[in-house]
Amino acid sequence: MKALCWQGVNELSVERVPDPRILNAQDAIVKVGLTTTCGSDLHLLGGYIPAMRAGDVIGHEFLGEVVEVGTEVRRHKVGDRVVVCSIIGCGRCWNCENGLWSACDNSNPDPGLTDMLWGQPSAGIYGYSHATGGFKGSHAQYVRVPFADHGAFAVPDGVSDMDALFCSDAAPTGWMGADLGGVKPGDVVAVWGCGAVGQMAARAAMLLGAERVIAIDRHPERMTMTERHVGAETLDYTRTDVIAELKERSGGRGPDVCIEAVGLEADSAGPKRLYNRVKQRAGLTLDRPAAVREAIYACRKGGSVFVLGVFAGLVDKFPLGAMMNKGLTVRGAQQHGQRYIPRLLDMVSNGELRTAHMATHTMPLEHGPHGYDLFKNKKDGCVRAVFRPWA
Repeated sequence: MKALCWQGVNELSVERVPDPRILNAQDAIVKVGLTTTCGSDLHLLGGYIPAMRAGDVIGHEFLGEVVEVGTEVRRHKVGDRVVVCSIIGCGRCWNCENGLWSACDNSNPDPGLTDMLWGQPSAGIYGYSHATGGFKGSHAQYVRVPFADHGAFAVPDGVSDMDALFCSDAAPTGWMGADLGGVKPGDVVAVWGCGAVGQMAARAAMLLGAERVIAIDRHPERMTMTERHVGAETLDYTRTDVIAELKERSGGRGPDVCIEAVGLEADSAGPKRLYNRVKQRAGLTLDRPAAVREAIYACRKGGSVFVLGVFAGLVDKFPLGAMMNKGLTVRGAQQHGQRYIPRLLDMVSNGELRTAHMATHTMPLEHGPHGYDLFKNKKDGCVRAVFRPWA
């Protein structure tokens, strides 16, 4: 089959790789209809995530058709149209049973590196390095889906493939940030990042009753999309003092909930931008936490900060004093998508949630390297590149 493979830092190619096959009785094989880029994939492309190997198939956000099932799969049959959660969960460990799907104890077959890095092993993730299991990714014609009864979800009739696609990762990730961040009616919420996840976090906050939602970015086309399709306010962090402006828009207190949806390559304004980039490229720090720091300083006393963006290791200048003395609740997670995807598909079906507008560039899988160039470098207003493996 054809697949988009990581060959080295900033190097991708479309290759022929072996078709996947059923390995366990709970597996399914899905013929990929659509698969999309994600901001966290850029961390792979940039070489910031450990344990990548030349030839690894990347991608983790996808939708397709079930073409084969293992003998113990009960909820799906051949021919089903499904959206697949990017996080692999077994459904029976303590963490999965308590809704902490990205902390699954059983889905990562090679947990040693994450155990060493983070103190405990992580769940498996499609196409996201051998640290998270070495699973083949979704930028391919077929994908093996382990624990298919828990990770694949039937798409309701009447919901288009493009609308359902983002329920694989972007929509549940954003919803989780607003939900576990504790958004409640009347809140003022700030979201760092107007990419797909940031937009979904902002929309989730609005649907959960937030009185005011402000999204922070610097790319005009993304800010315009957020205003038009999500209905949130926006701030350009290169043109204003974000912390002062957020305080002004929240009655002088600061936002009740701050959601960071950028991750380890977060940008910043002024001289700090160059300083942070040089340190990261020189290997003096693994992650750039500029957006997390700003969220902690901006949040009201006693408020909540949720980190949605992917981080891999250690950061410096973390404002622990501000967090402690302001009495903040700070949380973070890879998405627990299995908790949210069925509800989100229903919301797409009834028109409460719109997602297809984020697919700004659609192309065959053969154009995958070009799609990532558009996405990584924000060319031509690209918010998400979507690949059709069979086009």
